[in-house]
Amino acid sequence: MYQYDQYDHLIVRERIAQYRDQVRRRLSGELTEEEFLPLRLQNGLYMQRHAYMLRIAVPYGLLASKQMRMFAHIARKYDRGYGHFTTRQNIQFNWIELEQTPDILADLASVEMHAIQTSGNCIRNVTSDELAGVAADEIIDPRPYAEVLRQWSTFHPEFIALPRKFKVAINGAVEDRAAIAVHDIGLTVVKNAAGEIGFKVMVGGGLGRTPILGSVIREFLPREHLLTYIEAIMRVYNQYGRRDNKYKARIKILLKAVGVEEFTRQVEEEWQDLKGNDETLTIDEMERIIAFFQPPAYEQLAAIDPRAGHEDNKAFANWLGRNVKAHKQPGYAAVILSLKKTGVPPGDATAEQMDFMADLADRYSFGQLRVTHEQNIVLADVKQSQLFALWQEVKAHGLATPNIGLLTDIVCCPGGDFCSLANAKSIPIAASIAERFDRLDFLHDIGDFELNISGCINACGHHHVGHIGVLGVDKDGSEWYQVSIGGAQGNAAAIGKIIGPSFSAHQMPEVIDRLLQVYLRERTPDERFVDTVQRIGIAPFKDHVYATPIAEPGRLVGEDEYA
Repeated sequence: MYQYDQYDHLIVRERIAQYRDQVRRRLSGELTEEEFLPLRLQNGLYMQRHAYMLRIAVPYGLLASKQMRMFAHIARKYDRGYGHFTTRQNIQFNWIELEQTPDILADLASVEMHAIQTSGNCIRNVTSDELAGVAADEIIDPRPYAEVLRQWSTFHPEFIALPRKFKVAINGAVEDRAAIAVHDIGLTVVKNAAGEIGFKVMVGGGLGRTPILGSVIREFLPREHLLTYIEAIMRVYNQYGRRDNKYKARIKILLKAVGVEEFTRQVEEEWQDLKGNDETLTIDEMERIIAFFQPPAYEQLAAIDPRAGHEDNKAFANWLGRNVKAHKQPGYAAVILSLKKTGVPPGDATAEQMDFMADLADRYSFGQLRVTHEQNIVLADVKQSQLFALWQEVKAHGLATPNIGLLTDIVCCPGGDFCSLANAKSIPIAASIAERFDRLDFLHDIGDFELNISGCINACGHHHVGHIGVLGVDKDGSEWYQVSIGGAQGNAAAIGKIIGPSFSAHQMPEVIDRLLQVYLRERTPDERFVDTVQRIGIAPFKDHVYATPIAEPGRLVGEDEYA
């Protein structure tokens, strides 16, 4: 993984020194809150309902074990013993005291981490596939290019005050696991007819108040032109993006206003002045970056069946089926540690669990971990022969729930329990749904499923692209929940459609129950929930959900009652 050079260390040290003085002046009253606001946001510090929240960058989701241990240290010393992993592959701490934040940033710097550009109208954390470098369907490892983009965008003088925040994702595999279609810029590695590597460029995706899938503006961009072409996009956006209304300031609104063809023309015209300049990526520069992402010292192993000797262990088989993914190196597997145990807020991990995961990384996975968009943690390089031993350990620490990609693998923002922007709580809704459907046999029968919950229209829980999406809304001062169905991320990305009027919190488990009843009645063999929705439309689901009033929570509807 990438290691800081002398320039990185210097930049971070100087930023901490500047920020320490800014905090001192704020605490002494020399700076008002209004004056301090942009300064703290530049360092990832938000004011929430109860305390400050600090968002720490995890570039393209990659962590060293020492960095995970630092998160555990921060959780213990400065927070309330836990942290929250986000859909941006970052981590947030929700109970931070202002006077301690410079010390936290100094602690982070000691393990080559920071909170720079995790907030503000700038280019945010560049994200990628959590299986990058090990996925069996990978064309090339996208992480070196994500790192190039990180270095280029950090403190870029022209793009630190954009019309609005800006998010970039890059996917290097056949299957899109980086949700590129809902990013301001989404990059997909492709090969042209000559076998050369480049990028398909999508622009204008995003969720929030105006959910839109990105549009392709270039089918093939030679990889050496990655920075110059993105700079051309950013220049057009920075010049013409709206600044009079923050709700209409994202690049997707500009693209919609001028049209894809005209936007593409402007970018191509701007690019002609940049093409071939000093930001063109040379072979030497890319080899320098790629060297940081060389494969670890894999042993030459034969692929084995991890179930051998454990054929009667159904729990282990369930975990293998959902939490273990194929690896390009024979004899190895990627393991997803579930942060979705019923009764725990999705994405939360305790300090003890963080230390434990760091220890696992050192013993099983070359000292590295990854954060997923779905708020779980990956050990990317585990020997197949060690899977049973690993499973026994993670099970004892509450990290082995075999529900990856199932209904209870819920993606959820912190919502109204913490966030001052939220209209409604998210965590209790996730908890009530997870408790209602906490039966593995039933979950496996339902199959692949994405349920996403956001506490407000900002869509930090990505509810628009959930097979079922839940959005917290304010209704006469009360918390209500709007439901959409048919959303999807990946190669077949889609925006979900709202089924009708909103529901109260206590009605939500029954709403999900009724939606599943229609699915199980209408599905064809091997058809996922989202496929059924897209085949028959939302009307049958809507009719069944609203057919009779939903009373107070009752008993769980059994599987036999769905038939």
